[in-house]
Amino acid sequence: MAETIETEIAVIGAGPGGYPAAFACADHGMKVTLINAEEKPGGVCLHRGCIPSKALLHVAKLIHETGESSHWGVTFAAPKIDVDALRSFKNGVIEKLVGGVGQLCQARGIQYVAARATFADSNTLNLQYADGSKGTLKFRHAILASGSSPAMPALFKKDDPRVMDSTGALNLEDIPERLLVIGGGYIGLEMGSVYAAIGSKVVVVEMLPGLLPGADRELVRPLQKRLETLFEAIHLNTKVESLDVKKAGITARLVGEDGKATDEKFDRVLVSIGRRPNSQNLGLENTRVQVDAKGFVTVDAQRRTTDTSIFAIGDVAGEPMLAHKATREAKVVAEVLAGEPAEFDNVAIPAVVFTDPEIAWCGLTETQAKADNREVVVVRFPWGASGRAQSIGRTEGLTKLIVEPKTERVPGVGIVGAGAGELIAEGALAVETAVVARDLADTIHAHPTLSETLMEAAESVFAQATHMYRPKRK
Repeated sequence: MAETIETEIAVIGAGPGGYPAAFACADHGMKVTLINAEEKPGGVCLHRGCIPSKALLHVAKLIHETGESSHWGVTFAAPKIDVDALRSFKNGVIEKLVGGVGQLCQARGIQYVAARATFADSNTLNLQYADGSKGTLKFRHAILASGSSPAMPALFKKDDPRVMDSTGALNLEDIPERLLVIGGGYIGLEMGSVYAAIGSKVVVVEMLPGLLPGADRELVRPLQKRLETLFEAIHLNTKVESLDVKKAGITARLVGEDGKATDEKFDRVLVSIGRRPNSQNLGLENTRVQVDAKGFVTVDAQRRTTDTSIFAIGDVAGEPMLAHKATREAKVVAEVLAGEPAEFDNVAIPAVVFTDPEIAWCGLTETQAKADNREVVVVRFPWGASGRAQSIGRTEGLTKLIVEPKTERVPGVGIVGAGAGELIAEGALAVETAVVARDLADTIHAHPTLSETLMEAAESVFAQATHMYRPKRK
């Protein structure tokens, strides 16, 4: 006989949206059941995404720094890569964090159910356990946090482990002599950087005219310049027309902007052309939940779907598909369910590309301002004028502020350089709290630090940056 569970809050998915939602609801005193198809919580981000990729990127950065240190008078021997040990390090990081999430789940009295969940109706889930048994879960409210999956067009589905998505690339089965990366977005560039660091010759192919299509072109330039020295080749305005998979290797036909086709042979291929929301095969048709043409679940400002019993957060609920956006939405939904007047009304959602150099931005970009015909002042502080950047040999960076000329409010911040992902937190706080440039300029920043570049960029609004001269605007 099928087991029936009853709960107040059912959370479907245990990633960076799901488990924070479960935790926050439990902290508000609700009875919570967390349902996840995998045996342990964490989701894609922890098991096959954000965390393992950053562990490997840390190693890649270390390898690059040991090579660059010869310019400072310190020379290391060429690195020896132990793939098994590297994989163990990455897996160890995952296991520690997964264990921590599990302990927090238990400490909060949350029932964790390892099963695949589908909606039978607006207040019932059907459960399918790994051993084949089935069950039912009755709930008052559900929070859908089913995440997203790597997009894999039919053209590249070859049923061969050498044609990888991001999950396959993170498995780090070996070090291919030549790796083709299809897609010049953040996943492709991050994983391409890892493989280049450990010895692969990496070729990136991007259909559009530039890498990281959604990012500010000015911020991308220093990264592209550096990647051109690390990768074997970067082909823009180019598409992969076909993949011919043979035992001896994978032949890719590349077609450039001029229509000319060339064939190149690779040992592995990484397909990284985006992600798609996990909204299919969930039984949503048995509820009043609506899904848009792109597969995203339709939600309002409180993240409630068109079915009043069901909320949706994270990747499945729309762009941007970022873990920290999902976590913030989780807190909002928990507050709504607790009867508090909460909405997802954040102005700044920081985005970070964890390459080397890193790129980070939040709020309004210069490109968006131009497209909207919005009057702004753009100020920049080049890191070549930063004592800290000079002392660590990373002067390619740039800090950029978007400023409203009449109010001097800062609606956007962009940074490229070492540690930009950490620095953007101050930018996000500035944008979210409607800080004016004078606030940033008059806040004492420790010296010598890279964070000073935010202060000096703000000073530039008034033509008084200490380490850069710019004539006063009339």
